[in-house]
Amino acid sequence: MEKTLTFQHVSYLWDEAKALELSGDEVALFLYRSNLLGADLRLTNYAGGNTSCKLTETDPVTGQPVDVMWVKGSGGDIGTLTKAGCANLYVDKLHALKSRYRGLPFEDEMVALFEYCLFDPKCATPSIDTPLHGLLPFRHIDHLHPDALIAIAASQDGEQIMRDIWGDTMGWLPWQKPGFDLGLQLEKIVADTPHLRGVILGGHGLFTWGNTSYESYINTLEVIEMAATYLEAHYGQRKPVFGGVKLENGPDADTRRQQAAEVMPVLRGLASGQRRMVGHYTDDARVLEFVNSHDLARLAQKGTSCPDHFLRTKIRPLVLDEATMRQPLAAVKEYLQEQFAAYRQDYAAYYERSKHPNSPAMRDPNPVVILWPGVGMFSFAKDKQTARVAAEFYTNAINVMKGAEAVSEYTGLAEQEAFNIEYWLLEEAKLQRMPKPKSLSGQIAYVTGGTGGIGLAICELLLQHGAVVVATDRDRLEETQADLRKKYGQDNALTTPIDVTNAPAIADSLRTTVLQFGGVDIVVNCAGLSISKPLSETTQADWDILNDVLVKGQFLVTQQAVEILRKQRLGGDVVNIASKNGLVAGPNNVAYGTAKAAQLHMSRLLAAELGADKIRVNTVNPDAVLRGSKIWEGDWAAGRAKAYGVSVEDLPAHYAKRTLLGEEVLAEDIAKAVLVFVDGSLRKSTGNVLNVDGGVAMAFVR
Repeated sequence: MEKTLTFQHVSYLWDEAKALELSGDEVALFLYRSNLLGADLRLTNYAGGNTSCKLTETDPVTGQPVDVMWVKGSGGDIGTLTKAGCANLYVDKLHALKSRYRGLPFEDEMVALFEYCLFDPKCATPSIDTPLHGLLPFRHIDHLHPDALIAIAASQDGEQIMRDIWGDTMGWLPWQKPGFDLGLQLEKIVADTPHLRGVILGGHGLFTWGNTSYESYINTLEVIEMAATYLEAHYGQRKPVFGGVKLENGPDADTRRQQAAEVMPVLRGLASGQRRMVGHYTDDARVLEFVNSHDLARLAQKGTSCPDHFLRTKIRPLVLDEATMRQPLAAVKEYLQEQFAAYRQDYAAYYERSKHPNSPAMRDPNPVVILWPGVGMFSFAKDKQTARVAAEFYTNAINVMKGAEAVSEYTGLAEQEAFNIEYWLLEEAKLQRMPKPKSLSGQIAYVTGGTGGIGLAICELLLQHGAVVVATDRDRLEETQADLRKKYGQDNALTTPIDVTNAPAIADSLRTTVLQFGGVDIVVNCAGLSISKPLSETTQADWDILNDVLVKGQFLVTQQAVEILRKQRLGGDVVNIASKNGLVAGPNNVAYGTAKAAQLHMSRLLAAELGADKIRVNTVNPDAVLRGSKIWEGDWAAGRAKAYGVSVEDLPAHYAKRTLLGEEVLAEDIAKAVLVFVDGSLRKSTGNVLNVDGGVAMAFVR
């Protein structure tokens, strides 16, 4: 077929020099092709679709050449696919399974038989789509879910539109749940019409192929390009996109985000009825075009079509009324409670209508996707990546609806078919195999002074235990964010600038937190500085800055964070990092020690006030955390060394020696104390002080 290397709607990423480096290694070329296809979200979604190649290997038992298929394993992502993520199976054994197939009622039993077809028993678990690749004769196959193709596959006149675009070079198979029977149907349509360059699966996606990785790649891009070009030519021709604009003059970007940040904690609290959820917000232009349209309610109610979409978004979103959402916050909260209750009731009815005798128990009935005309889309899930991906998938669904409505009429998947996918026993088994949540999974932590010393150690430990973390500080923001994301995932860490003495700066930082993650659960007041001087040398400026940063800063941050915590109605934790110096009177320390004592008593006062909201307030008292501490980078170390008559270099040993345990205290030790307050271990503890000082008898709390 003729190769067209100029594309407008897909990205041609093939690098001939890179391909030459990989020549002779078909698996490496297959992985290269897969990664390129997965890099363009217009071609497929995260973890969606799969790719394969068939090659000749040497059978380790017989020593004879044998055909082996490499294919993306269950749960993998083609954009990041490696050998470890692939299943590899004997092709002849996959074909031999035809004799064992007992028909559609027995589809699921075939999956267990894939294990007997493995070429390498240690490879990844084969997915349900394995026979869709294995029973086709082609060496290289791509199965993708491009928006442009699903738009046609989900159109009422999809098969005819396919013929208008590609003539008789593409085949059509009506919707059917993936499995062995669908593999047999693919095999038959290709055998009956050998001139095909691809097959469209109704409501589902696209299969394309080639004799080489490059041929398959080009064929895939060309088919998708032709579909996208056809759709673009029809946008607005039959009727206005999405029936035209209903909300003509929506709020500007700043106002949208202000409104989103105001309400998102309320949404998160309601969405977290069964477990704490992390949120994602987007006002992407494609989303706004949909939510501001006349057809929003009609199309949203039809639900999504592609299984990859609704498995992550639920079949339908919750659509909010724009006028009602403009009322005062108290009325909005009441309205949202009613809407969530109605959504849960509707989901439960859907489950009862559709369930089978052996269906898994009903899962969380809360909405995943929430659409607010004028403002955008919110999504909530067990972690940030899942919430973000859910939003991306619903954006794909919007693209599909837009394309289908441009050329025909959009048709969502029938409710029973959707249920059969959502509550498929094989899908349930996959969910059951997932690792148990970590102790802080779903929790959002906000740490002041988070880019160095104790604050950074706290951020790292909370991330290790499953929280998403916002590290706020005045410096080291970019490098800290890059480092935390490299270690703990791109979705899980954020840094924001803050001046804890400035209420508007705190508000900006918390607003950024809410828009990124949906709210806040854990507030750690760690921002600090220290000045060590005798009374005669302590200036009013010294006094003011210590009390502003340590006392006023703790007050302002907690005050604004508690407003968010109360909106969520999920309880939460405030942990204040004070000091042994708040309990012990030492020399040359009047301003710092006084401020630390104020922090301690403020914590007790807040614990007494916030208990009714299930918000715990506790204090950790460090002492002499020298290594990596930002405080000890300045004059404080010299001041303390002078006070104790030792050199700066000898301070760690001096502090360790004076403790009951004879131990140096590290930033990691303080982080562990914070963890024990917030990970559920001390769920019924508030107003408490935990000294982490190696044992200083004078600091014992009496």
